[in-house]
Amino acid sequence: MKVSIGAPRAAKAFGVAFGLVFAAAGAAFVLLPLVFDGWLQRALDGGEPCPSRDAISGIPPSMLPPEFRDCLSGSARLALDEGFGSMRLLGFFGVPVFLLGLYLALRTWRTAAWLDGTTVAVRGALRTKKIDLATADVTAGSYTLRRYAGTTRASIEQVPQLVARDPGSGRSVTIPLRGIGTGQLPAAELRALADALRPGSPVAAQLRELAG
Repeated sequence: MKVSIGAPRAAKAFGVAFGLVFAAAGAAFVLLPLVFDGWLQRALDGGEPCPSRDAISGIPPSMLPPEFRDCLSGSARLALDEGFGSMRLLGFFGVPVFLLGLYLALRTWRTAAWLDGTTVAVRGALRTKKIDLATADVTAGSYTLRRYAGTTRASIEQVPQLVARDPGSGRSVTIPLRGIGTGQLPAAELRALADALRPGSPVAAQLRELAG
């Protein structure tokens, strides 16, 4: 049985698109300084790029044009010519943005859960976790969901969830009791989760109460 913790189709498409745009912006921030390094060098310095060390080696500094003497004195243009200059290093700040966007897209696209007998499987952005609810230690809790922060529509909501922990391996799985951007799980899914728990579990009684 599918457990409806993922986003609806339209919300999933929007979330994936948003994550990919975010990732593309980060990738552009990384690549543009590398691709257009020469152009950025000239635009920022207002002149020709510094020659390499080999090109001016052996020439007395007094015989070099003033701008080349500035290069020998350790100006920013020589640093740019020798390797990863300041503008290239700025590109690395785009790496976290790229990774975050990619993670958001994957999480929105892949998030899902299903119940096979008493075993629940929860799939996240990168991996899938499975646990047998009949033998696991299951507790009911909640997480805080903040909406429209910093606006007049700001609200805080407590979203119920289950945390199942395998007593042998210590592996745990979190099962939210509502989907992304949707309401509470359907009654049939709540009852199926309750039936998968060990008999007499107080959490099972809470699930059946939620199911109505």
